Amino acid sequence: MTTAAYPAARFRRLKSHAALRALTAEHRLTVHDLIWPVFLRDGEGVREDVASMPGVARMSVDLVVKAARDAADLGIPAICLFPYTDPSLKTRLCEEAWNPDNLSNRAIRAIKAAVPEIAVMTDVALDPYNINGHDGIVRDGVIVNDESVEALVKMALAQADAGADILGPSDMMDGRIGAIRNALERAGHQNVTIMSYAAKYASGFYGPFRDAVGASGALTGDKKTYQMDPGNVSEALRLVERDLSEGADMVMIKPGLPYLDVCRAVKDRFGAPTFAYQVSGEYAMIQAAAAQGWVDGEQVMIESLTAFKRAGCDGILTYFAPAMARLLPS
Repeated sequence: MTTAAYPAARFRRLKSHAALRALTAEHRLTVHDLIWPVFLRDGEGVREDVASMPGVARMSVDLVVKAARDAADLGIPAICLFPYTDPSLKTRLCEEAWNPDNLSNRAIRAIKAAVPEIAVMTDVALDPYNINGHDGIVRDGVIVNDESVEALVKMALAQADAGADILGPSDMMDGRIGAIRNALERAGHQNVTIMSYAAKYASGFYGPFRDAVGASGALTGDKKTYQMDPGNVSEALRLVERDLSEGADMVMIKPGLPYLDVCRAVKDRFGAPTFAYQVSGEYAMIQAAAAQGWVDGEQVMIESLTAFKRAGCDGILTYFAPAMARLLPS
């Protein structure tokens, strides 16, 4: 690329007017890039604030349906459901995960009945139902892979039966994408899509989320035997390649901002629909700094979400989705 010398080239010319800045912007965030993660809880008319995530609450199904209506009216294309499971329903084998009438499946049916135009995404992992707080079944202190995959398949099928549009396997067990895809095909769910959490890191940014779903106190040990080392990039590419080869339609990198280099590498290598999750810790840090007046919260929200687009992401899961959508043309 050749650029004329100064003064023939003055980069400030294209910054001198809002219209010129708009015409020459390289990356734009739109409402269609947003997926809104929401937290479920039992009851009716119940809204519980999540202390570590200012502005975020657990909502009963009736309020989540209203939230989905509001999201659709804002132009947000998808909502993602995460349940807060009553501790009495948590077991070693996680049977509640594939109960057709569990909290998530009731919410899926209610949203699809009331707001059919919004896509419903789910979480496919056992930690909300696991007495040990892990994403897979634990035996003798070990998270067992193949038995966990069998459970995840049952969970995924129950969600598909309930009407989920996008399944989000976030467990990081080996072979689960292929097993879920094959089971969906056999069950006649050929059009249910899979957004694989293909590169999910063993991160310190998940703390507020675990508070929101009630997994913090339950977790025994850590998740380093199945989630990724934060220093690894080549492994992320291998995992993405594997999940795409097994039938994932879309892939996700999690967390988001600390891993923008991974987002770019994945998009450049594979060209597949690539998403990132701006996770609870990222959200909480921005909100906390904004509350103290240390940063302009709205500006940092916009800047952080635009960074995902610049890194090659096709969309972002973010708790800022409604706030951001109100600032964007639909």
